Amino acid sequence: MSTHTLVKQKPEVFDFDIPDERLNHYLKKSVVSVDTETRGLILRRDRLCLVQICDEDGLVTFVRFRDRNKLPYHGDSNLKKLFTAPQVMKLFHYARFDVSVMKYYLGIDINPIWCTKIASKLVRTYTDKHSLKYLVSELLEFELDKSDQTSDWAKDDLTDSQLDYAANDVRVLIPLQNQLHALLEREGRMSIAQRLFDTLPLVCELDQLGFHNIFEH
Repeated sequence: MSTHTLVKQKPEVFDFDIPDERLNHYLKKSVVSVDTETRGLILRRDRLCLVQICDEDGLVTFVRFRDRNKLPYHGDSNLKKLFTAPQVMKLFHYARFDVSVMKYYLGIDINPIWCTKIASKLVRTYTDKHSLKYLVSELLEFELDKSDQTSDWAKDDLTDSQLDYAANDVRVLIPLQNQLHALLEREGRMSIAQRLFDTLPLVCELDQLGFHNIFEH
């Protein structure tokens, strides 16, 4: 039996940016969860296709990037206003990838940041399984369907299955953050977690510049 029930409002889909009304709605929130879908995992090769946003009420918004000729984009946008708003925490799972993607393709320096994968590695030291699927299974006690994870996110007509997958990946993040925050506090690791979150933009910048394992001998 699940310990958490997802609020499944039908997501709205917008092209390239969110409207003013949706921006103003999210700016009133203390946290929004964020995810991206790309053509693959190599930053400069595999372009951004979709950004997903969700709040604690389960209001999911999709932003699609259908025209590859408009990317990278480095102008002002409502997405930029939201993702740089200091009063709204941006919550990710594996923020290192998503933050790099949106910096490269949208010119956004996202801040502040919270990452469930980093939190998991700090408190779930009894396992090496820190994927979103495992986190949801253990902490929220239900199974995420990840069958569309490696599907084609650039095609014109996304399937209902793809849309459900993309929505659920952001719906689960705030409930997961609540659980992981409690575990970080219990284990006395909230301070180091926050310092790691604060360091993420620098790590992403090093990734984009091609510096890997910079702290190794």
